Amino acid sequence: MAEAARTWKGMIEMCQGLLVRKTGQDRAWWAARARAAGVLDDRALAEWMGSEHGVTGYARYAVSWEMFGYPEFMLRDADELFAGQYEDREHLRPIGEAILAWAGEADGVTVQMRKTYVSLHSPRRKFAQVAPATKSAVDVALRWEGPAPERLEPLRARPGDPFAWRIRLRSADEADEELFSLLAAARDQNS
Repeated sequence: MAEAARTWKGMIEMCQGLLVRKTGQDRAWWAARARAAGVLDDRALAEWMGSEHGVTGYARYAVSWEMFGYPEFMLRDADELFAGQYEDREHLRPIGEAILAWAGEADGVTVQMRKTYVSLHSPRRKFAQVAPATKSAVDVALRWEGPAPERLEPLRARPGDPFAWRIRLRSADEADEELFSLLAAARDQNS
């Protein structure tokens, strides 16, 4: 059975757990202390927690979200995140659905839903990113090693970005066996 797509819930839980492991206290305890210290915004919280208590990064996010709220997209489930990606381009949704169907059946693939894209992970790391890139196309960016097959196009990536290749899909017919073979190869390269 395929694993359910991951959402931001896991990130929230990870940050909360990290805070407790680092400090021995949970987000409610830290939020109460910050309020008592007169902290009124996120910048002040970052300064107060970092300079006075040595709590930074992901652990601090748990307190920030407790005090100031979560970004709306972080509270969406997987279906809502996916629907939002294709909200103004429904005609492209079958492409994304075909890739999700492949990922759900492929061995060793975990799906991570984000606000504007879906990432596909091997047990080791992310190997593909799927996004409705334009009003008429879905891009599958790949972490690819070695000579690139003809179907891969180079991406203008930031220096050091491992996702330097893409496959641009304009119809569900292009989500074909060749695409799924390339996704499987990228997964295997990154496992």
